[in-house]
Parts: sequence; structure tokens; C-alpha cells
Amino acid sequence: MVKVMDKLFLFVYSIVVGFISVILLCVGFGAVSGDLMNDFISDLYRLDSLQITTAVLGIVLFVLSLRFFVVSVKRGSALPPSIDQRTEFGDIRISLETIENLSLKAASRHRGVKDLRSRIRATDAGLDIVLRAVVDGESSIPTLTEDIQRSVKEHIEEIAGIPVMNVAVYVANVIQSGTFKSRVE
Repeated sequence: MVKVMDKLFLFVYSIVVGFISVILLCVGFGAVSGDLMNDFISDLYRLDSLQITTAVLGIVLFVLSLRFFVVSVKRGSALPPSIDQRTEFGDIRISLETIENLSLKAASRHRGVKDLRSRIRATDAGLDIVLRAVVDGESSIPTLTEDIQRSVKEHIEEIAGIPVMNVAVYVANVIQSGTFKSRVE
């Protein structure tokens, strides 16, 4: 929800700053006459409603600027996503990238798997792993995927000590065999 609000604030902020920059460009290049600017400034000081509107707009822009400054500083120091565990000796943090590499290592041990990609999602119940694979089509796909699921689950639970709830294997394609015999006549 916060990200959606930040995007909305950034959109409004961009529109207002863009409008102000167009006005400043017009004034800078002389597209707006000096008499018109003098009339606007005198109306600004003479009319309370215009003065209040200008003050509110200035406050809103200042608050939005502060918000974007805080967000930019705060997000820059964020650590990559990880799984935290507490032991009797202290805390352990294992990055999701580490789990991803472990799953790719375990899956690549199987014969017939050519191109692998992994996506990890950590839940309260354990890890949810999705593997995308391209296979050679030489062996049974259901048998191969079951073997991959079993080995990835066992490897991650053994090495990282984190329970794996689900390992989904998506077979994206079958590699075409590149061995064609040339015919000589």
C-alpha cells in the first residue's frame, strides 16, 4: 500500500513540478509579459484566497520533497531479501540468492536438464521454489521432474536447514537435437 501511495505522490509531484517548470521557462524566455507577471504578483498579495492557495501548494510540495528524500535514503540502505534464523550461538541470515543457487546446483546434477532458472519465495511455512527448465527430451519428463523436485528439496533442507514446502518444476521447452547427418551423393 505504501508503494502505491508513493507512486501516486510521485505522479502528482511530477505534474506540479512540470507545470512550474513550464511557467519558469515561459518567464525566462520572455513569453510572458512583465505587466502580466506584475498583475499576478499584485493579485497574489492582494487576494487572500490566492495567497492561501499558494501557501498550501508550497507546503504540499515541501512535504512531498521530504517524503521522497526519506524514501531515497531509506531504500538505499536496505539489505537484500534473506531468511533469518536464530540459533543458540546467534543469528544466521541466508540470502534468497544463496537458496536460488543451491536449488540450481541440485537441479543441474540431473542428466537431460539444459537451461535452468529459479525463483524463491519465503513464507512462514517454508520455502516455495519454482524452477524453469529446458530438457533434452531423451528421458521421461515426469520422472525427471520428480527427481529434480526430490533432490532440490533434500539438498536445500540439508545444506541450509530451511524447510521446503513446495518445489514446482516448469518445463519450458525441449531442446532440438543438433546432430544431423549430412548426405553426400
